[in-house]
Amino acid sequence: MAVNKEAYKEIKTFLDSKAVTLVAVSKTKPAEDILELYELGQRDFGENYVQELVEKAEKLPNDIRWHFIGHLQSNKVKYIAPFVHLIHGVDSFKLLKEINKEAIKKNRSIDILLQAYIAQEETKFGMDEEELQAAITGFEQLENKQVNICGLMGMASFTDDMDKVRSEFKQLKKTFEELKKYQISNFSLQTLSMGMSADYSVAIEEGSTMVRIGSLLFGARNYNQ
Repeated sequence: MAVNKEAYKEIKTFLDSKAVTLVAVSKTKPAEDILELYELGQRDFGENYVQELVEKAEKLPNDIRWHFIGHLQSNKVKYIAPFVHLIHGVDSFKLLKEINKEAIKKNRSIDILLQAYIAQEETKFGMDEEELQAAITGFEQLENKQVNICGLMGMASFTDDMDKVRSEFKQLKKTFEELKKYQISNFSLQTLSMGMSADYSVAIEEGSTMVRIGSLLFGARNYNQ
């Protein structure tokens, strides 16, 4: 399936009316598809795999804001640190420290979101409330900060039960508001990244400021390519 331009325009108009940022999830999709949305004005694109992101960033316009939305391994941070716009899935203090170390090396600030664990699924990554607070406390004690904690990210359960999904989003919003109390340098929670193709409208109703949408824009993915 080609890029669904009509769906893009409709979704973008709706999100703009709610002041919600659209991250177009372009993982496994070719550069040509990304360019089609780029030419319609889209600038925020999300990728899950480091090598794929690096390859695309080299060949696509340099004003694209690249979001890393997958599970990031500490030993891969160095490859995206020079250019990444926002890292969504920071799911441990160890990873946060590694990003900070690479930001210092590259002499740039890197914006990140802490990933909260809200789904009752073992396949999901993220930190619970206690771990989030411990990570923030550890971050406070870092002497040289070149990471900015800008918000939280969470993934709801993969289910058709929208009541369950809504409940998980509500919990994440509550955590988001509670963590705003921390008065720390380089820490200002503005972004709540929750909601994907199947549940973004519920996420927005529950306070999302950023959604990650792929299949509605690019069609189903072929992971065998």
